[in-house]
Amino acid sequence: MAGGWWAKAQGGGMLLALLGWISSCVTTFVPLWKNLNLDLNELEVWNMGLWQVCITQEEGVVECQAHGSFLALPPELRISRLLMCLSNGLGLLGCLLAALGLEGWRTCEDKPGRKRRLLLGGGVTLGIAGITTLVPVSWVAYNTVLDFWDETVPDIVPRWEFGEATFLGWFAGAFLAAGGLLLACSARSTRTRAPLASACPLLRTTHFVQEEPSGRTLE
Repeated sequence: MAGGWWAKAQGGGMLLALLGWISSCVTTFVPLWKNLNLDLNELEVWNMGLWQVCITQEEGVVECQAHGSFLALPPELRISRLLMCLSNGLGLLGCLLAALGLEGWRTCEDKPGRKRRLLLGGGVTLGIAGITTLVPVSWVAYNTVLDFWDETVPDIVPRWEFGEATFLGWFAGAFLAAGGLLLACSARSTRTRAPLASACPLLRTTHFVQEEPSGRTLE
């Protein structure tokens, strides 16, 4: 019964990890980290991401322009690019390692210690991926709050606000961390399986006795 619960924990952890990794990839590339509503022109909404800035007009027309230079970006955006790409790579690696260590897969069944290490390594890698997702998203959100409440900027100047990708990034980091924790904790449940029995064990241990017509026996 306990093994069934641990198997369910592994399945739940894997599902959370996959959702977190997909959400992290979406967060990395969508231009929705910040939103800006212009009071002077309410027909336009500005959206900023790690890679480009987009303007959405009332008619539904979206115009996007990539950031000119990587070095010209603010420090939080430059480091966020690197950390989010690192998080996506670590998330993919963690999912692959954890998948090979799941109890339902037949890989390395004759080496339970290796399966346990794969599952544990995948969980730890996913936990690191969750941290590398939460750090840049929280950093950009923190600077957005500081800029919004900056008293040195006149009130007439529009302020950037949180975009949808900020919240998606927080959920992605939480899912990755929770999935990695479940997988790492369930690694202790990987049981040592007994080797498969031979298909014909009696052929090695039993002596067959056959009688000859003369009454002698052959052994």
